[in-house]
Amino acid sequence: MSMSGYSRRAMRPSVVAMLSAIMGAEPALAQGRPASSAVDLARAAERLQPGEWVWAPEIAPAGPVLIYVNLSDQRATVYRNGVRIGVSTISSGRPGHETPTGVFTILQKDARHHSTTYNNAPMFYMERLTWDGVALHAGGLPGFPESHGCVHLPLQFARLLYGATDFSVTVVIAGDAARHVGAVPAGVLAPFATDGRPVEPFSLDAPWRWTPEQAQEGPTTVIISKVDQIAVVLRNGVEIGRSAISLDDHDGEVHVLTLASDVDGGQRWLYAGPPGREAEAGSELSGGMVGRLRAPHAFYTQLRASLRPGDTVVITPAPIGDGSVGQSLTVMDAIDEPTGAP
Repeated sequence: MSMSGYSRRAMRPSVVAMLSAIMGAEPALAQGRPASSAVDLARAAERLQPGEWVWAPEIAPAGPVLIYVNLSDQRATVYRNGVRIGVSTISSGRPGHETPTGVFTILQKDARHHSTTYNNAPMFYMERLTWDGVALHAGGLPGFPESHGCVHLPLQFARLLYGATDFSVTVVIAGDAARHVGAVPAGVLAPFATDGRPVEPFSLDAPWRWTPEQAQEGPTTVIISKVDQIAVVLRNGVEIGRSAISLDDHDGEVHVLTLASDVDGGQRWLYAGPPGREAEAGSELSGGMVGRLRAPHAFYTQLRASLRPGDTVVITPAPIGDGSVGQSLTVMDAIDEPTGAP
């Protein structure tokens, strides 16, 4: 006897549920926001609400990745090429199941992992840090520590992070979720080297310095802080130069520029359009913007010669290193008379 149309319709939800279980599909109601918050929120990460996150890979499209989990403020920050490209709210281990601190590497990745300890619970986009069960993965985000020791992330942030990492990535976990102490701030520049060692405190003991021998190959990212009036140059995640600069620009928003090649061999700077600034993506930096930056002649000359298509420049309206991200962009062109020494 054939089924009625009503009976067929009534069975569809059960079939869908069964197929979802078989395929290990992601939950219909994903944890956290489904899309990135505006990049400006990354410089004030404490304003992110549970489940919110920022992902702006345009800031540094290539280079080594470092993940820093701060248990004290329940935030995870992702650095690529030594520069912050993402920040997210997290939920770490509850009392009695505290997330361990230390320096870890990713041991295993499984996008459709299920727990062998906790009733086959889904752990989507799992990136294992210890063989006894500590991992980064998508999970609940109530606004306080509630996991069994893992670091819970918003689902879509976990998916993007999963795609950006490999087994060479270092994960630094620090701080105390109960007392909110014991961790360094996560700023524009990574507070740790790619092997987990703390980076030297920020200082500028001369008008400028240029040490390209520290990293002779790899992608380059230039970070300019308007409030500090300082430019820092990173290549392959390592600082190779910094200089005092003068930037006349009162735009308080975040912009990212990428160096592009023309068909005739020339070069130009194009806006990348990170989250919150999508409308400007692909537009070219105007000549008027170029004239707003002043830098020591020797520093500018060597920096300009080192830049290649695909390299990026970011300017931040907040101090470098205190938890901020880039701002209005002016590429090095207008320059002062030679000063300083390498």
